[in-house]
Amino acid sequence: MAMRDLPLTPLFFPLHPLGWVAAAMALLCLGGVAVAWLLAGWLAQPHRQHIGAAPPELGAVAVEIASADGAVRGWYAPGEPGRGAVLLLHGIRSDRRAMLPRALALQRMGHGVLLMDLPAHGESDGGMLSFGPREGLGVAQALTWLQEQLPAEKVAVIGVSLGGASLLMAELPQSPDAVVLEGVFPTLRAAVDNRVRAVLGPLAPLARIATPLLLWQMPLRLGLEPNKLRPIDLLASWTLPVMVLGGTEDRYTPPAETRQMAEAANQARRSPQPLWLVPGAAHVDLHQFAPQAYEEQVFGFLQAHLHTR
Repeated sequence: MAMRDLPLTPLFFPLHPLGWVAAAMALLCLGGVAVAWLLAGWLAQPHRQHIGAAPPELGAVAVEIASADGAVRGWYAPGEPGRGAVLLLHGIRSDRRAMLPRALALQRMGHGVLLMDLPAHGESDGGMLSFGPREGLGVAQALTWLQEQLPAEKVAVIGVSLGGASLLMAELPQSPDAVVLEGVFPTLRAAVDNRVRAVLGPLAPLARIATPLLLWQMPLRLGLEPNKLRPIDLLASWTLPVMVLGGTEDRYTPPAETRQMAEAANQARRSPQPLWLVPGAAHVDLHQFAPQAYEEQVFGFLQAHLHTR
């Protein structure tokens, strides 16, 4: 009997059509996981910038403040006695320079100002962005430093987006006397999901897959559980005066979530706390978007809680 040659192709090559579909889906999933891993790694990278000296009109000195996660750096300019001071916290992938226009305006009103780079931003130390907890270590030390410089003065904080979330997640030895929160996300899950949906546009329904793929990496990369990163829960326990701001066209922190933050700010207080939804504003610098209204409403709020005379 003649011997037949063995087939050159593997026996599994002629797959059932459903097998090909399953193989394609598996490759697609692996590709999605790989892309999500690379994207999350990029998002967590530090945003270092050379800042240099403070502009002359600010009249500030450079400061370096030690924290548990490395030093944070910024500019400090004292104000008039009895006028208090404000710690200014920028948003993600920015630095202290974003807060300079606010600082100059506050200075003209007699307030002292401390502009700092969040950890892993600007010239501050930090190996990776953590979206709140590690940044909160530097924020706590900066606030404590400012309070120690001005023991007889009241101190407030303006926190924009990640800056505000970092303040809420920080363990503060002493609370500030007033806080302004701008475009601050209620939970990290909501923040990631909103941004994924904004980027995907017409493909936004895919966020149901993309968002979990990004969040599951946090325990592996940062040792943090995303479901526990909920600034809104911490805000609900505060008793100090808080003003909440957001834009009516903000897709990263939508108006509904800004209202939720305002409702949380009211939970532990006897009187309603101010909420300002800026008409037409997206997730942008609200002071730059509407400077006159901002200074009237926001700085007016701060003045009411900062003056000691």
